[in-house]
Formats: sequence, structure tokens, C-alpha cells
Amino acid sequence: MPKLYDITAPIYPGMPSFPNDPEVEVAVDHSLAKGDAYNLSRLAVGTHVGTHVDPPRHFLADGATADQIDLNVLCGPCRVVRIPDTHTSIGTGDLHGLLHGVTRVLFRTRNSARWARGEGYFPDYVALSPEAAEYLVPAGVQLVGIDSQSVELDPTGQYPVHHSLLSSGCLILEGLRLADVPPGEYTLWCLPMKLRGGDGAPCRAVLVGP
Repeated sequence: MPKLYDITAPIYPGMPSFPNDPEVEVAVDHSLAKGDAYNLSRLAVGTHVGTHVDPPRHFLADGATADQIDLNVLCGPCRVVRIPDTHTSIGTGDLHGLLHGVTRVLFRTRNSARWARGEGYFPDYVALSPEAAEYLVPAGVQLVGIDSQSVELDPTGQYPVHHSLLSSGCLILEGLRLADVPPGEYTLWCLPMKLRGGDGAPCRAVLVGP
């Protein structure tokens, strides 16, 4: 049987999140322990919590929303690319010769090991450079995934990587957990919440491999 890798971050109160994003809140509304007939909790999260999809609407006023994106782009053959731990960002040199015939690519960086060690949010995460984003667009890549809470590290607040990818129709999958996933070829199943008008959506993402 093929091996199944769950590459989704768990959602829980106090979990690491991108600065200024809403905190996760879970409140118990009904409880068996309190004599209720069933357990039921109330959940409050941001649209970009944990492992999530960035649809074009995240940065483009007229872009497709979370409920409008094509699930065929989010599901299918993909390649996991291992970026050496010495690299502080993903540049064009990391991509040469790796993307022929690839429409979905997931980047495993040193971020994954830090998540596995239980570190909280770390601001020095490895991200995609603007030059790498520009390289991916004409290469025919339709989905870019990464093991950080954001696909880019941009102190200017201009977000060129998001704009390059989303404006070209390339979806972004952030917050992956890839520490146990060897580089290679897989089938990705990624199903975001169907949030009407959503600028982002938490998802469950798994890889099926040999």
C-alpha cells in the first residue's frame, strides 16, 4: 500500500501564528462532563491559520476566493524539493533542472525541522525569493507549497512573491509540515475549507507516496 503523509499543522490555542494574525480560540459550549447530552465546542480562527491555502483574493481585489479556486490545481502529482539547511532563502539556483513537467512543487527547508522540535514562531524562516517566484511563473508551476507560515520574508511590506504568484494564477500552500517527507514524487490531496468569499482557507493536506 502507498504511504500516507499528513503534512498538516494541528490547530490549537496558543499555536504558532504569523505576527498580528488572530489567535486561535476554542470554547466549550456543551460538555458531557457538565451533564450535557453531548460535547460541542466553538472555534475562532483566522483564515490563514496553520496549514492553509492563499487564493488570489488574498492580495488581488478581484481575485478568485477560497470557494472559487479549482480543486484540480490543489490535488494531483507533485514534487517535494529539499532545500539544504545552509540556505536562508530559496533562490533560482535551487530550481534549475528540478521543475521540468512539474505543476505542483512543495519546498522542504530547515523550517520543517524547527517545527518538529516544537519551536514557536520564528521570524528568520526560509522563504521564496522574488527572483525564484519570477522563475516559477513561466515554468508552468500552478501550485507552490512551503513549510513556513508565509511564502515570503519581506520587510518592506510590498509582498512581491505573493503578487507574482497569485497574479499569474499560481496558488500558494503555506504552513506545511514536511520533516518526515523524503524529497521525491507524490500525489497531493489538499482540500481547503469552502469559505464563501474567503481570502484564505485552512486545509487538510496529505501526500500519497511509495
